[in-house]
Amino acid sequence: MDETLEALEDLNHNNRAAGPGQTKQPGHGSLSVSDKAQSPEQADGRGRKNSAADAVKSATKFLMNVITVEDYRTIYWPKLDKALEKLLVQSPRDYIPISYEQIYSCVYKCVCQQHSERMHSDLIAKISLHLNNLSEELQGCSEETYVENFGAAMVRYMGALHSIVPLFIYMNKVYMENKLNRDLKEELVALYSNLVAAKHINRLLPRLLEAQAVPFAIPPSTMASIVKGLYSLRPEWAHCAPHLFAKFIPNLLPPVLEDHVQQYALLDQHLQQDLLINGFGRLLCRREFQLRDLIHKAFYDLYFPNATHPAQVRLHFFKVICIHLYGSS
Repeated sequence: MDETLEALEDLNHNNRAAGPGQTKQPGHGSLSVSDKAQSPEQADGRGRKNSAADAVKSATKFLMNVITVEDYRTIYWPKLDKALEKLLVQSPRDYIPISYEQIYSCVYKCVCQQHSERMHSDLIAKISLHLNNLSEELQGCSEETYVENFGAAMVRYMGALHSIVPLFIYMNKVYMENKLNRDLKEELVALYSNLVAAKHINRLLPRLLEAQAVPFAIPPSTMASIVKGLYSLRPEWAHCAPHLFAKFIPNLLPPVLEDHVQQYALLDQHLQQDLLINGFGRLLCRREFQLRDLIHKAFYDLYFPNATHPAQVRLHFFKVICIHLYGSS
């Protein structure tokens, strides 16, 4: 305060000495009133005003990026819902024209704006509705197409999870694992097990057992996919048809004992007889003979490329090759 008064007095004195109408400005080497009169408290106040202004700018910027519940319902969730609709109906080899970066960005923003619980609830509701509709469609399938349609639906849904789970990985990490102690993929697989597989297991297993008795009634790849898929969903279902599951799941049955070898040999003989009765044996024999003829001709042409031997010589050569390859003619 004293310094301020002294500065004012010096300025007035200089102005009086300069004469009326003239004001002497502080020159080089002198301090102005504002510079000399500024106290540390004033400088600190100016810094506080600047900090307050920056805080206001930051708050304004934050408020401009806030996602309200209405924004989530009308802007963000419709994008996620549309992407889920496409992913759930795609075939494993189909290309879905969606922006994975855009969908992941929507999930990330919603999680950061405290919409994780709402988004998780909407996701489960969406998947549950799809699976309930799928179960109803399978119930209306005919017996001829039921097993193959069930297998195709399982493969399609499990393939969709490979795209859905990575898109919601941030929600899974921040919300589900930390707050719910659950995993998103396990929860979505459990939904399929409860809403689809459990409702059809009593109809599906008898059809699989019937198809097992008729060779190639169902493509082996479809049979293996269904059985392995059911076992991965609920291993206890293997107890309902242990011999069926044992053909595709290793070490499911107890180890074979020496006393059971004769029983398995009889089962193998019955299987061979069934194949012969159904014509598979004759087909295999006919193909084997054709293969032998091709091999014999290849050997003959290799060793006698320009020969014109009579048919008896060629037949003798074929017999030698048969004995050498098969042990008999």
